[in-house]
Amino acid sequence: MPLTDTELRYYDANVLRLPAEKRKEYHEQVDRLIAELSRSVRDRTEIKITRVVKAGSFAKHTILRKTSMDPVDVDVVFYVGGRSIDSETLQTLADTIHSLLLAIYPTKKVEDFEIGRKAATVTFAGTGLSVDIVPVIEDASRPGYGWQFDLQDGTRMQTCAPCQIQFVRDRKTRDSDFRTLVRLAKRWRNQAELTHLKSFPIELLMAYSLDTEGANGSIEQRFRRFLLYIAQSELKQRVSFPENQRSAGVFIDPVVVLDPVCDSNNVTSRITEPERVEIVTAANEAWETATFASTEGDLSLWKEVFGPRFKVRDDA
Repeated sequence: MPLTDTELRYYDANVLRLPAEKRKEYHEQVDRLIAELSRSVRDRTEIKITRVVKAGSFAKHTILRKTSMDPVDVDVVFYVGGRSIDSETLQTLADTIHSLLLAIYPTKKVEDFEIGRKAATVTFAGTGLSVDIVPVIEDASRPGYGWQFDLQDGTRMQTCAPCQIQFVRDRKTRDSDFRTLVRLAKRWRNQAELTHLKSFPIELLMAYSLDTEGANGSIEQRFRRFLLYIAQSELKQRVSFPENQRSAGVFIDPVVVLDPVCDSNNVTSRITEPERVEIVTAANEAWETATFASTEGDLSLWKEVFGPRFKVRDDA
C-alpha cells in the first residue's frame, strides 16, 4: 500500500522540518552575529557593506532539523560595494572577516572558525549551528547580483541570493508540497551519504523533475519519479529552466545543472564522474526499494531510504 500524503506530511512536520522554536532561536543567533560583524567591519575597516541577506536552505525553508546525520548551517551573504572584482580582493575580505570573527568571539576555540573555498565559517557549540559568512562583491548594475570567488582555484561566478530564494518561493506557490519533496530528497541524500550532492542542486533537480516528469500525483509518487529521473537520465542531460533566458555556452563537466538566475553557473561543476555514477546508482537502488515498499506497504523498507527515524504516525 502506498504512503498517503497525510503520512508523508506527518513525517515531514514531525521529523524533518525545522521546528518553529528552533528557527526563531537560529534567527536570533544569526542576527546577533550579523549585528556584531557589521559593527566591527564599520568601525575597524574601510569595507563598505551594502546589503546582508540570509540565504541557502535556511532562507528557503528547505533545511532539515539538526540530527547527528543532518547538520544545520545558515548562509549569510555580505554584499560589498566599491571593490574591484578579483580573487585577491575576495581573499583579503575573507581574511578580514575571519580575523573580525576571532575578535568578536575571543572565548571560542580556534577550530570553531574556518576559511573555506567561498566562506568564513563559525560554529556555535551550544546549538550546533554553523554560519557561513559569504562575501560577495556587489554588481551595481544588477540589484541582488554580485561576484563570488572560489578562494582555492580563483574562479569566479555571478550569483543572486535573493533571486535563488525567490525561485524556491515561486515553486512553492505552484506546488504546496515542493519544500516537503525537497526535504525528503535531502534526507535520502544524507541517508545514502552522498556528501557531494549539495542542497541547491537537489532543489533544482526536484524542480526539473516536476517540470519534466509531471507534478501530478501523490507526494510519494512524485518523490519516486524524482529518483527514477536521476536513475534513468544518469544525470547526463543538461538541466536548465525557463528562467535561463540567455545562451549558457558549453560545459564539459560530468553533470550540468544550471543556476536558474545565472546562466553561466553550473551548480554541479564539482561533481566528478565517479561521484555522478555513485549518485545514479544510489538513486536507482532507492527507487527500487521505494517501489517495493510502496507495493508491500512495508514501513521498515522505507527506513532503508530515509533512515531509522522514519515514521508516519505517533505509533509507527
